Amino acid sequence: MKNLPQILITGANGQLGRALRELSVHFPQFEYVFLSRTDFPIHHAEMIDHFFEIYQPEYLINCAAYTAVDKAETEKEKAFLVNARAVGWLALRCKKYRTRFIHISTDYVFNGNTTVPYTEEDLPDPINVYGASKYEGEKRALQHHPDSMIIRTSWLYSCYGKNFVKTMLSLMKEKEEVRVVNDQFGSPTYAADLAEAIMTIISSAKWASGIYHYCNSGVISWYDFALAIKELSGLSCRIIPIPTSAYPTPARRPAFSALNMEKIISSFHLKCNDWKTSLEKMLLKNKFYDI
Repeated sequence: MKNLPQILITGANGQLGRALRELSVHFPQFEYVFLSRTDFPIHHAEMIDHFFEIYQPEYLINCAAYTAVDKAETEKEKAFLVNARAVGWLALRCKKYRTRFIHISTDYVFNGNTTVPYTEEDLPDPINVYGASKYEGEKRALQHHPDSMIIRTSWLYSCYGKNFVKTMLSLMKEKEEVRVVNDQFGSPTYAADLAEAIMTIISSAKWASGIYHYCNSGVISWYDFALAIKELSGLSCRIIPIPTSAYPTPARRPAFSALNMEKIISSFHLKCNDWKTSLEKMLLKNKFYDI
């Protein structure tokens, strides 16, 4: 018999999953089950049933996703299987077992044709397969389990996995100059900050379903982000700004995808760190632990 409320985390080896694992020691009032893609492939419906029968968790945080934005253009079926159909299956089981469902989504559900940070009321209009699959996942979650909570985030990075910060650190150490696009704007998000926001929400006595936005504060370009990485890490590589047209990719990216966080901050009294402050924390940790 369980003594503590149980939280099941899918995608446990991803950036957010690992951040939640690190943070879990600071929230000992919960019991945790961390399941990797190998442990719990969410696109296998029969395995979802199996795990819910075993654990019947009070909370499910779905960090599992198909995140290869460019590959999704040629792997549409796989992207929609993991990011949409599987999310619907999870939502159905969460409703059946009265599990509170937190699903992580993305700024890429928007088309980027604005200069003002997107609110939760703005209509999604994805311009690539990845964004379309994530938007479909949002709709299925709320359709099958209206009490679900969707948290959209943007430009996620951490000491783990593949992300812009780690890629830039590697390139800057190897090359004399690096070219970075300067006409795509958004808000970076340190995975540790997002994890803390999620656990603060779960720990509060309040549960309010619906869609929320969370990222670090401030709006910058990828070029600005690269300059800050260079500055804070003390590297000497030259950063050359280029337009998106000079760096074509299979998937189109929104030109502006910053997120407005007023709703989640006011709803749950969350703090929101400045993007550069959080980047500095991540770089210090990366250096100290040599991750």
